[in-house]
Amino acid sequence: MMNELLPVSEATRIVQEQTRRLPVEAIPLTAARGRVLAEDVIADTDLPPFDRALMDGYVVRAADTAGAPVRLRIVGEAAAGRGWRETLQKGEAVRIMTGAPVPAGADGVQQVEVTREFDGGKMVEIDKPVAVGQFISERATEVRRGETVLCAGETINAAMLAALASFGYARVRVGSRPRVAVLATGTELVPVSDQPGADQIRDSNSYSLLGYAEAAGARVELLPFAGDNSELLQQLISESAARCDALVLSGGVSMGAYDFTKTALGALGAEIFFERVSLRPGKPTVFARLGDTLIFGLPGNPVSVSVTFNLFARTALRRMQGDSRDALIEEHAVLSRAAKGAAGRASYLPARLLTDEDGRLVAEVLRWGGSSDFVAFTQATALVIVPAGVGLLDAGAVVRIVRLPE
Repeated sequence: MMNELLPVSEATRIVQEQTRRLPVEAIPLTAARGRVLAEDVIADTDLPPFDRALMDGYVVRAADTAGAPVRLRIVGEAAAGRGWRETLQKGEAVRIMTGAPVPAGADGVQQVEVTREFDGGKMVEIDKPVAVGQFISERATEVRRGETVLCAGETINAAMLAALASFGYARVRVGSRPRVAVLATGTELVPVSDQPGADQIRDSNSYSLLGYAEAAGARVELLPFAGDNSELLQQLISESAARCDALVLSGGVSMGAYDFTKTALGALGAEIFFERVSLRPGKPTVFARLGDTLIFGLPGNPVSVSVTFNLFARTALRRMQGDSRDALIEEHAVLSRAAKGAAGRASYLPARLLTDEDGRLVAEVLRWGGSSDFVAFTQATALVIVPAGVGLLDAGAVVRIVRLPE
């Protein structure tokens, strides 16, 4: 299998198959945004927990307002957090504020705009009749106690924090964050703070990988450059595998004389699952395991790094945390301009997503100079998928796309 040119779907399946889920941990609710739920969230109360007013105004017996305008006696006031605990009788009204509980005996609310108090606030005139249930949200119409409101495997967003808080989840059980080491190879690389000399370039891959891995929920460590030193490369791989859940390398996976990654993995006894994928850009992608640590050897070109990380490494990192969704969700869009494919490989082309005047999702394939053109790739919000063997997709064609993580 190692020498085969695997379809992207088969390579993804292998990554999923080889990825183990990390232990669950309980964390404070304040730290839960972006984490993956490891438990179903169950409502411990009805929502609303009581019949509540949807408007500021007066709560009444609807039958008393049938001949509106009518005058009713004001007998109390209900506010949010401070209800009126008696039973409303015929001919009576209670001032009520939005969110306040509706008292017994009442069955409708009239908004304050069509009412007028008089007699020193002892009476109210209601100009329009009130329907039964008007401006009242009944108990348990949103959620009933015992219902599942969020499911394990969902990623917690800001709106979900409100649900967790409402049902008493001061601590939340979530998947542990993967520990990821990032390692750039190549003697041509210099640190970002250095001025490159002749034949040198600044390391950029480490930083895109840092960002993508953190966006996938990982804790990331940047390793020192390995250069093209095979012994140092082996040492860094071995040491990081002893403390990390995943190691992501960039460069050194092609067939050149200085491409040492596969040699180093072999010398360390790593199990290599695949080393070539039917993918443009990103054919020379290696996936292996050393002990319990997953290793992704990605091509050195920056766009290839971004594409292969998001297709394969992101899949593993999200699965480690118990994410129930695909790492990248496929959608459909309309091409705004023609897109070229490749004879033997599926193409994942950087594109910008737009919405046209008819509300359709449109993919505009970027004009880019190939897998080293990371400047053009900064504008990409998605990848357009051109199946293997398809030479050209015309403008207006409906294509599969995957959105890149923000």
